[in-house]
Amino acid sequence: MTFRKFTVSLGLFAVIAGPAAAAEWAVGANIGNVPWEFQDAKGQFVGFEIDLVNEVAKRTGNTVKVENIPFNGLFPAVLSGRIQIAISSITITSKRLETLAFAQPYYDSDQSLSVLKTAKIGGLADLAGKTVGVDTASTGDIWATENTAKYKIAKISRYEGLAPAMLDLAAGRIDGYISDIPAVEYYIKDKPQYRVAARIPTGERYSFMFAKGFADAAKVNDTLTALKKEGFIAKTHEKWFGTMPPADSATVKVMDVPK
Repeated sequence: MTFRKFTVSLGLFAVIAGPAAAAEWAVGANIGNVPWEFQDAKGQFVGFEIDLVNEVAKRTGNTVKVENIPFNGLFPAVLSGRIQIAISSITITSKRLETLAFAQPYYDSDQSLSVLKTAKIGGLADLAGKTVGVDTASTGDIWATENTAKYKIAKISRYEGLAPAMLDLAAGRIDGYISDIPAVEYYIKDKPQYRVAARIPTGERYSFMFAKGFADAAKVNDTLTALKKEGFIAKTHEKWFGTMPPADSATVKVMDVPK
């Protein structure tokens, strides 16, 4: 009797001590942010950062569950622990680093002013008296707010994503849209009614955002280093943007973790 109980106990122990299931990362993303994260015709989440976070998770023994969250909601979602990682072409800034953390950057970017092809707006100097659209709490929002007086912008309209802003631009409800240039260029490449009127140099870099003290932060960064060295991120860039990235860009070069 005692021997049988002991045998059963060993069996239970073997089950308990077996291989642990992969840990799941809750990843927040502003779905609709093409080509970074959006839904394809089948309703699947796809995009540059979806590919990247899935590959990082696979290599670190994790799985990913993507949650659609408006851009402005990503910050409190990370801080509260609702999600572990946020993606959505999030710019690393000194202000954000006060309360949050980032992995090494993997993309260099700037802002842009997009308008209708027929608009009489040749650049930023023509924004006087105009209404511009931005994504809420984005670096485009920050830039437009800081430069309202300089360029005599009449009004700033805020959106939760590129698509609704571009629809309002087409409908004449705003005169221009200030946003990340790669997303805009991807969106308008088959839409000749739009054009980029100005590139706004900001020296931005994107990366994964997470809470300070995130347990897997070092693993994420080490994996990004490996993916850069292998050329995985460069090939992902080619897949989504149609070109290989510059050799000196954050997409190719191994970089320090921002502090």
